Amino acid sequence: MAFAAAAMAAAALSWGAAAAGPEYRAIAGGALRSVLPADGVTAEARVAPFLMRSRLVTNREFATFLQASPSWQRGQAPNLFTAPTYLAHFAQAASDAPVVNVSWYAAQAYCAAEQARLPRWHEWEFAAAADTTRADARDDDEWLSTILRWYADAGKAPPGAVASTPANYYNIHDLHGLVWEWVEDYSGLFVNADSRAKGEQKQLDYCGGAAVNLSDRRNYAILMRLALLSAMEARQDGANLGFRCVRDPANHEPGATP
Repeated sequence: MAFAAAAMAAAALSWGAAAAGPEYRAIAGGALRSVLPADGVTAEARVAPFLMRSRLVTNREFATFLQASPSWQRGQAPNLFTAPTYLAHFAQAASDAPVVNVSWYAAQAYCAAEQARLPRWHEWEFAAAADTTRADARDDDEWLSTILRWYADAGKAPPGAVASTPANYYNIHDLHGLVWEWVEDYSGLFVNADSRAKGEQKQLDYCGGAAVNLSDRRNYAILMRLALLSAMEARQDGANLGFRCVRDPANHEPGATP
């Protein structure tokens, strides 16, 4: 892991300060009725205030990162941190489309260079519960059906441009309908309470991985994500798997805890 840590530090020093500042939106957090309960059974999660990148990281932004951090270029990053498909179609991809085929390690390095990190599962889920007008739209069957229809078609074509559809309640774009997203705590979540009690971990590698014992079985998109992606490892990637970053607010920033 020394390579990954060194690469993140080098990227942060050489690129982060010079990068055009991306837009981060403050989210106050609060209680979350999660598909992955905090206690593995029924307990609500508590989400602290955080700031989330309003847009997914694009190919243009990742290209700038690679110029300053050549150790993460295709063919340069060690196999321990990337798969053979890493950045496989990057050279041909549209500059304003979200970067895909990026491993968890590379996504973490990018976010570190932006003085940020990948979102944790409950942070991502909290923000993704919102539609354009409501902080939590998950009881709306029509909204859930719209998300499910995208999962039925995901992968049939390369993802389009970021922010081409309206932002949600928190002014965050594309949490649904464009790509799936990595999260930071891929190794810290479990299949269900029974396997937790037995000490058997199940990695959560991406936003969309979920528990077998779901608290809301109407959300079939969660089940699809589990069935299709639960076998992924941190060095792997996907043609419809991108990422965005979050920051912990300083005391003076909007969304900070008093």
